[in-house]
Amino acid sequence: MVDADQTFVIVGGGLAGAKAAETLRAEGFTGRVILICDERDHPYERPPLSKGYLLGSAERDSVFVHEPGWYAQHDVELHLGATVAAVDRAAKTVRFGEDGTTVRYDKLLLATGAEPRRLDIPGTDLAGVHHLRRLAHSERLKGVLTSLGRDNGHLVIAGAGWIGLEIAAAARHYGAEVTVVHRGQTPLHSVLGPELGMLFAELHREHGVRFHFGATLTEITGQDGMVLAARTDDGEEHPAHAVLAAIGAAPRTALAEAAGLELADAASGGGVLVDERLRTSDPDIYAAGDVASFPHGLFSTRLRVEHWANALNGGPAAARAMLGRDEVYDRVPYFFTDQYDLGMEYSGWAPPGSYDQVVIRGDAGKREFVAFWVREGRVLAGMNVNVWDVTDSIQRLIRSRVAVDTEALADPHVPLESLVA
Repeated sequence: MVDADQTFVIVGGGLAGAKAAETLRAEGFTGRVILICDERDHPYERPPLSKGYLLGSAERDSVFVHEPGWYAQHDVELHLGATVAAVDRAAKTVRFGEDGTTVRYDKLLLATGAEPRRLDIPGTDLAGVHHLRRLAHSERLKGVLTSLGRDNGHLVIAGAGWIGLEIAAAARHYGAEVTVVHRGQTPLHSVLGPELGMLFAELHREHGVRFHFGATLTEITGQDGMVLAARTDDGEEHPAHAVLAAIGAAPRTALAEAAGLELADAASGGGVLVDERLRTSDPDIYAAGDVASFPHGLFSTRLRVEHWANALNGGPAAARAMLGRDEVYDRVPYFFTDQYDLGMEYSGWAPPGSYDQVVIRGDAGKREFVAFWVREGRVLAGMNVNVWDVTDSIQRLIRSRVAVDTEALADPHVPLESLVA
């Protein structure tokens, strides 16, 4: 079968899906490309939703992956505000949820992303309870933060992960009072561990954020539909005019599960099981982005990565695999954040318990340093804070798997490139 006779369907109009469509055309695919997006906005990137766009420093148009006319110009059939109700693997069709029509596919890519986890407590139906995942959420939240800042209002954030902390920084930018409630003892513990997590707590405290560690929200109280306070399981009550749930995200696997595709277990992060070429248990169905659980040879484990770079790189990798290219997806995980005057990039994978040492190069007190998570001399991950143009060197160190001299690793005068054999 020639390309022109084939139909490739992409379910999910986020960054992974849009970049997959772009790659199919860039690689010369001449068949039919259908991109199905359940939002009415054109595909967009998510980092600005909690960073520049939320802060008002980036225009709305800047968040979109392509200009609106790109899809027609490249003969990509874009279905906005459309859902897929079911995948029939035997017939190789997808069924739209709106009118029940079906489309046959030769290859199918699931790029369905993730959804914010919801607070399962009384009061979440109040108008002042928010989540952040979509462009509409960010637009609504920007208005809320502006009002809170103007009126000396209080925002309570449940969760001290990246989204929670970025929104805390944005809220302080607008002048709102902020309390972060987190069940752990440090922010970002599952990514940075206690050693570096407290650095972010100190940063936010310097900017007026209050933390309530070792607690979870149990109730949001209100009157006339509006939020008044948030209560925690240790009996505390925090004044609140708005509450943000930032307690993580769950992969959107319902479509894959209903189709009988293999899923990863919850202990390993969930998601759709794929191989090193992002193929699911059905050889004509692929998955990429937040929803995909892929084996990573470098770290000898399965990973499900929810960050921007995984969507940016995973969508194109899946597209090339759909075209029959022999390409293994083994990108080093990467993400970044901007909070107040702190900019950071992180590369690698080093959850608590996987490393035996954290090596600091530079001045952590001045927040100008690189941190390395090391096991038996091997660098598993690196985070550069207000130090730039070192990501490539950090990733080469991680990929090299060589044991390095940790004293040299900590010495800013020793070039990182010299440590890679």
